[in-house]
Amino acid sequence: MNMEGFSFGALSDGTEVHALRLTNAAGASITVLDYGATLQSLRVPDRDGRLVDVVLGYDCAADYERYDMYLGATIGRVGNRIANAAFSLNGVEHRLAANDGANHLHGGLRGFDKRLWEMRAEGDSIVCSRLSPDGEEGYPGDLRVCVRFFLTRDNALRIVYDAEGDRDTPVNLTNHSYFNLNGGGTVLEHRLQVFAERFCEGDAGCLPTGRLLPVEGTPFDFRAEKRIGEDIGAEHVQLLRAGGYDHNYCLSGKHAAVLRSEETGIRMRVETDLPGMQVYSGNFLKRHPGKGGREIERRGALCLETQLYPNAFNCWGFPSPVLRAGQRLHSETVYAFSTF
Repeated sequence: MNMEGFSFGALSDGTEVHALRLTNAAGASITVLDYGATLQSLRVPDRDGRLVDVVLGYDCAADYERYDMYLGATIGRVGNRIANAAFSLNGVEHRLAANDGANHLHGGLRGFDKRLWEMRAEGDSIVCSRLSPDGEEGYPGDLRVCVRFFLTRDNALRIVYDAEGDRDTPVNLTNHSYFNLNGGGTVLEHRLQVFAERFCEGDAGCLPTGRLLPVEGTPFDFRAEKRIGEDIGAEHVQLLRAGGYDHNYCLSGKHAAVLRSEETGIRMRVETDLPGMQVYSGNFLKRHPGKGGREIERRGALCLETQLYPNAFNCWGFPSPVLRAGQRLHSETVYAFSTF
């Protein structure tokens, strides 16, 4: 393994952003920024041995600040949506920023994605850590968070999340990488398999209502592999509300999904110990420049965000996002790459 560090430019207030790049013997590499604990690049070999950067990103820190699309960022304290930007815990109501209509999204106005993390190299991993102080974005208690990005010798990215707080607080951490296994264009021809029998019904604002709907007989059925674009334009109320796929799938086990590209021969397998995964087909991506002159466009990538079910405070029976004081959160998600 080879590790190198370099400057990634500065934010609007002059704060310098740093990057670490870890490369394995096969030439695969990950690049992580201390701004947002962001996965800026993930390069893996295609069927011909050529390296393809399979995640969207930007070439400088200023663009991450300017476009604010969560590309590759670590999301917290609570990823996804909370209805009416508030939750009640231990008899106390906590008000949060309403940054998605009336709802709270991805940790607020300055969530984990917009914070500077402490970052260091540690063996075959890049480690990002920070203290989220009591009251940050309305959340209670000091929360210590550590995210480790491992690159294996057989081209797997393993993301390990650890957190511990001094007060009861909700926590739902995820990574918001946008994947395109071709390195450009749309993902509509990518083939996707999701190991889930049910998904969360969403309201007009993509907020889970609490109902779990069967995938069988619907455009949401990816139990057998199919093209992402095959049913994305179907006249289904859930697709029409979200402009495509933007739904939490209720996973059947640790094997979450398989994504593959016939064009490059790259296959990505997703495994997690979390119960849910948001499948988001980039419906609200707008055309603008990305890294290396690569154009970012609508449906130009797919997010597979492993998570607890969104809006759990308001949906009976959903797994609780509350991390009790003194307890330790530990979770792992693996994106494993191969060719076919």
